[in-house]
Amino acid sequence: MSSGLIYQEKNRVLRVAELNLAIKQLIESNVPMVWVRGEISNLVKAASGHFYFSLKDELAQVRCVMFRHKNQVIERPLSNGQLVEVLAIASLYEQRGDFQLTIEQLRPAGLGVLYEQFEQLKQQLADEGLFAVEHKRALPTFPRRIGIITSPQAAALRDVLTTLKLRLPNVPVLLYPTPVQGVGSAQKIAQAIALANTRAECDVLIICRGGGSIEDLWAFNEEVVARAIALSAIPTVSGVGHETDFTIADFVADERAPTPTAAAQRVVQDRHALLDGLSDTALHLQRAMRNRLQNAMQTLDFMQRRVLHPAQQLQRQAQQLTQMQQRLQRAFAYRKQHENFRVQSLSQLLHRARPDAARLQQQRANLAQRLHNAMQNQLNLGEANLQHTAQQLSLLDPQHVLARGYSVVHDAHGALVSSAQQLAIGSELKITFAQGRAGVAVTTTQN
Repeated sequence: MSSGLIYQEKNRVLRVAELNLAIKQLIESNVPMVWVRGEISNLVKAASGHFYFSLKDELAQVRCVMFRHKNQVIERPLSNGQLVEVLAIASLYEQRGDFQLTIEQLRPAGLGVLYEQFEQLKQQLADEGLFAVEHKRALPTFPRRIGIITSPQAAALRDVLTTLKLRLPNVPVLLYPTPVQGVGSAQKIAQAIALANTRAECDVLIICRGGGSIEDLWAFNEEVVARAIALSAIPTVSGVGHETDFTIADFVADERAPTPTAAAQRVVQDRHALLDGLSDTALHLQRAMRNRLQNAMQTLDFMQRRVLHPAQQLQRQAQQLTQMQQRLQRAFAYRKQHENFRVQSLSQLLHRARPDAARLQQQRANLAQRLHNAMQNQLNLGEANLQHTAQQLSLLDPQHVLARGYSVVHDAHGALVSSAQQLAIGSELKITFAQGRAGVAVTTTQN
């Protein structure tokens, strides 16, 4: 149902649920998310984890609800009578018709102003370059004297001194006492930093304080402290609050430590680690010296073996000369033998290449005789073949066949007659005999 129904349908009777829904929509669409300051009362922490309470001042009060997923990020527990600032959405609880605030964020009253001041100063100093990395100085590896700027009654001082004593107890420590909380504490912290630089007794300064609220730590967010740290000629380490706390001093200091104890750890090295490192270095040096000595001894032995007495050197050279003479003689004998073998080989080749007239004459006579014999054999073979061929031809001569009483019959056209079926009565035939021919006529035929 739209909230416009309240005005558009004046004569209509609404149900309570419709009225509450329309009013809820009207409130949520017209009232933006706002910051509200007031005192907590009637606080109820439900079993579901949601918080229900009233926020009041001297003139009025309003009901509030803060659901579990929102109140889990609150750093300090809530209690009745606590003055807070809430970022809330105005709404209406329809079932009961109660106007209420649904809280998105909650902080102690006054923190909003402090946060704004913090961000403004942080941006201003960043623009001036006080946070620039190139301005940060390295801490001394082994400080000869350490300065601490904090309150003598602070628990952070005891933590720092205990850590320094455990890590490197022989380093002197100077305390520049100053209040770290309350009115005027920022100016006194800045004066202590300036005093330490004027006296120039220390190689490094630890500026520290234990944890607390933003109001408790506010002295370290003051501009006067930030500029004093920036002007310090002595490297500074800031160890203010807990690990999640950040102050302007942390950004300006040469190095930021999450806690005062961590600041002490950053300033001096652990003596046990140093002793272990020295032991390792000494052991490494001993091994290196032993290896160097052993190498030198081996080199000396090698050089000593190379150094010879002049008589031994002459003897060695004489031996080398004898060996060279023997090698030369062997080489000369080998060369001579090789040349003799080469001459013999060439003589044999020349001898084989020289012509032998008598042998050649004999070879020619033999070849002539072989040629004559071959020709005679070929001639005899040819004559035998000729005679055999003549005999074969003689057997195939038709005259011999006719001489044995056979004859050859041709018809009037000269065609050879080989069958009686080719003939007709009265046909004229020509018969060839071994001697002569005769013409006849066919009187009868018989197949």
